[in-house]
Amino acid sequence: MSVIEPSELIINPDGTIFHLHMKPEQLADHVILVGDPGRVKMIAGFFDQIESETENREFVSATGMYGSKRITVLSTGIGTDNIDIVINELDALVNIDLHTRQIKNERKSLSIIRIGTSGGLQGDIPVNAFLASRKAIGFDGLLNFYERREEISDIAFEESFKTFVQWNKLLPSPYVVEADQDLFDKIVDSEFTVGITISAPGFYGPQGRELRLKIVDPLINDKIEVFRFGNQRITNYEMECSAIYGLSKLLGHKALTVCIIIANRVSKRANEDYKPVMVKLVQKVLDRI
Repeated sequence: MSVIEPSELIINPDGTIFHLHMKPEQLADHVILVGDPGRVKMIAGFFDQIESETENREFVSATGMYGSKRITVLSTGIGTDNIDIVINELDALVNIDLHTRQIKNERKSLSIIRIGTSGGLQGDIPVNAFLASRKAIGFDGLLNFYERREEISDIAFEESFKTFVQWNKLLPSPYVVEADQDLFDKIVDSEFTVGITISAPGFYGPQGRELRLKIVDPLINDKIEVFRFGNQRITNYEMECSAIYGLSKLLGHKALTVCIIIANRVSKRANEDYKPVMVKLVQKVLDRI
């Protein structure tokens, strides 16, 4: 069995994995991902008991018990580039022996739920709505660096979308990946709007915003709003979901993203004081995970 070289899998002197600064025993099978490191403390505040806490840069974690469930909450920071780090290192913690640097024969599957905030792209989705991402569209191009990405992607959706919006060939090719169905059924109820989420590699230009810099397609959001694939429509922008879905599927983990719509790009409405709504969403996920 081949050994993964130190340059490819970096282990810190204390035995923790490079970026997350976690040891395998500090990771639960149920993982909640959040962007904001400050939200880790809020969610861990619901725990009956906290076993361990770690912190390195934007990667802050807490593992503990919520009733009879052992859960890890981990912050990722912003962007699919960070998600590439997080999902690969979470997988390494459970599926690679960090002492021998060999892949384990028996693979473990994690349940990974992102709880985040998002911007709506359909006028009928109200601010403060809960939205569950049935599919994610990656504008970031991350999954294109990995083999077998076509096997877990909705290629027909991708081609239809690129044709409809006249996708600029200078941009990364979009990829489309579905949420895990079992996790979706477990978490999502009638309180959620169900939709398709775009993960953008930036907050401004990649999401159609213009400040001083003009963007290559000023009509992109108008085209996204009216695009349909069968009865499916694109509902919102955020910045992490596509990489979570894609890498999780390739590695054999379950993944789901649920967000609060804190702004609607069509109606131009926003809610900057969304924290009470976030608490309600967190409680719902913790009870159903």
